[in-house]
Amino acid sequence: MTATDRAVELVEIAAGAAADKLATDIIAYDVSEQLVITDAFLLCSASNDRQVKAIVDEIEDKLRRVAARPVRREGEREGRWVLLDYLDVVIHVQHAEERVFYALERLWKDCPRIPLPEPAIAGGAARPGSPGPSGRGPR
Repeated sequence: MTATDRAVELVEIAAGAAADKLATDIIAYDVSEQLVITDAFLLCSASNDRQVKAIVDEIEDKLRRVAARPVRREGEREGRWVLLDYLDVVIHVQHAEERVFYALERLWKDCPRIPLPEPAIAGGAARPGSPGPSGRGPR
């Protein structure tokens, strides 16, 4: 089983929205083979709490335009790691420090990556010294 077309569409829109707000290290995984609760994970980083909120707001705005609303939202109060659950897609917007500490990429490294549109890749380029597309170190 692979992620549904709708899940991939939501991932692409959310990745573009995150890139618009200068998120870094934007990565999407097809987790449909591993989990029954969702088809895809989108991970992205922000350099501060304020940027986390801006990224979350932009993602929610862009996804609302395609009739997608989160069924669950966690972590907004702290602003360090916000999880948006859209059923088909779970989006993690993490402060860069949390991203390094929790290293979700390690948990999902065996899952296939979902290719992201060029603007999301270019806008979400990894910072020097951060994991590149493979999650194994600098590009």
